[in-house]
Amino acid sequence: MTTFPAGEQSHQAVLPQQPALESVRADTPGSRDETAHGHPATARGTGREHGRGETGGRRTETRRRHAEPAATAAEKAENGSGDAPSSDRPYAGGVGASRVFVLSKDGRPLMSCHPARARELLRRGRAVVARQVPFTVRLKDRALTDSEIEGVQLRIDPGAQGTGLVLTDEKNVPGAGGATVTVRRGLISVELRHRGDQIRRCMQQRAGYRRRRRSANCRCRAPRSNNRGRRAGWLPPSLRHRVGTALSQAARLCRYAPVTEIHLESGPFNTHAMGAGKGLYGTQYARGPLAGTTVRSYLHARWNGSCAYCGTTGVPLNIEHLRPRSRGGSNRISNLVLACVPCNRAKGSRPVEVFLADDPGRLERIVEQTRASLRGAAAMNATQHRLTAGLQALGKPVYTWPGALTKANRDVTGLGKTHTLDALSVGPFGHESGDAIVRVPESVLVVEATGRGSYARTTPDRFGFPRLRRARAKRHFGYVTGDLVRAVMPSGRWKGTWSGRISVRARGQHSLATPGGRIDVCHGNLRLLQRGDGYAYRTRPEPVPGSSWKTG
Repeated sequence: MTTFPAGEQSHQAVLPQQPALESVRADTPGSRDETAHGHPATARGTGREHGRGETGGRRTETRRRHAEPAATAAEKAENGSGDAPSSDRPYAGGVGASRVFVLSKDGRPLMSCHPARARELLRRGRAVVARQVPFTVRLKDRALTDSEIEGVQLRIDPGAQGTGLVLTDEKNVPGAGGATVTVRRGLISVELRHRGDQIRRCMQQRAGYRRRRRSANCRCRAPRSNNRGRRAGWLPPSLRHRVGTALSQAARLCRYAPVTEIHLESGPFNTHAMGAGKGLYGTQYARGPLAGTTVRSYLHARWNGSCAYCGTTGVPLNIEHLRPRSRGGSNRISNLVLACVPCNRAKGSRPVEVFLADDPGRLERIVEQTRASLRGAAAMNATQHRLTAGLQALGKPVYTWPGALTKANRDVTGLGKTHTLDALSVGPFGHESGDAIVRVPESVLVVEATGRGSYARTTPDRFGFPRLRRARAKRHFGYVTGDLVRAVMPSGRWKGTWSGRISVRARGQHSLATPGGRIDVCHGNLRLLQRGDGYAYRTRPEPVPGSSWKTG
């Protein structure tokens, strides 16, 4: 599981902002909050308060090398990197710090602020930490009615392996010649990484275990009848996961930020044209590679009736999968070749790159016929309507835009190709009239779906037989696997302060993931930072778009 880097005597890297913000005690530790899911303030067996997940301790003042007031530093940071224009200069492109979520004292979303401003609010005791990741502060002296809310836009670039979500705001400012132009600023970037492939592999493994149990003691057993009905709109678990996690993150951003509208990249993928590698028109869609022939006849004509691996002719030939089905291969014609019986048995389930490693010339000729997998495009076609309907249920206006528009915007602005930069480019803006994207968040919060454990009561071996029995309870001494904690080790080899996610054990000696490896820590030396929510968090830098962009 991905964890946050941490070192001895330091817990700064737990937070996505740099430098990290100091945590202070909440003024309502017993209230229900997402960090503790309504659990009692004192967990059994720990003796520590877990009510909201905020860290305790005394509020510390920020140490500064120079005598510059904190308000002056916050103002400079707020006005730098294209965050806000001064009176004597317009907006300028830049890569600025990722913003911090701000909630009112009643938990309603306010406009996000610069990390320097959040540090000042925490230092003066005007705010408390409501959530560690994504870092969120809650004001103690301001309600929603006392604040001026401009609203932000949520832009989403869905993908088969990951989804980019970016919060932006748009402002009308005077441009060259006195004309009014619109500038778009990226405030917070989130990259969601799905685990649909892991779910699919687990489903295949479970099906293999079931198949073995049905056929182990009865070779001629009839196949199970296919009488299981599926309701309208049914999706496989791996695709349903992609939709559910994207909607979950979008709902979380709408809960922490004043989102007024949602912009989604949506559009069907032409899998037939993608498989052919060229644009198709009219009757070309009805004439694929197998038009008027069969698979075996097509392969015999392509390989001249010889084995693709050794070139033998005049022997029985089998239809062979270049990428085995056990490794995710499909039955597409580009994944099939002819192979003699000895070569078919010798290759087995190995990749063709390994089997023909000593014959690069023949390997190159075989790989030439392969085509890129269309599994991702098919997944997007199957889930885009469900994702759009789920976003509309959030109560915000949803606008869909084609992917060609996103690519054109990205090319005009010189942005790179990432999910978050694609999300920043979703939606129209008139670059001919001077509209531009002027700000890119310098760091991206990477949210990786990890799940909440397994429902299985036993751990099987590679043959599907039960190997050991799993504990029925998932909570031990107040902690659950996946909780974000801080461990203070008083002595020993790992003396110091470490932060990361834990794997719990029934005996109370939990396992904590650190950059140097896993260490065993006693539950008494742990302090909860945030309840596990099925996701692992880390940050990565956003690649600087180019020389025309400055780094603030």
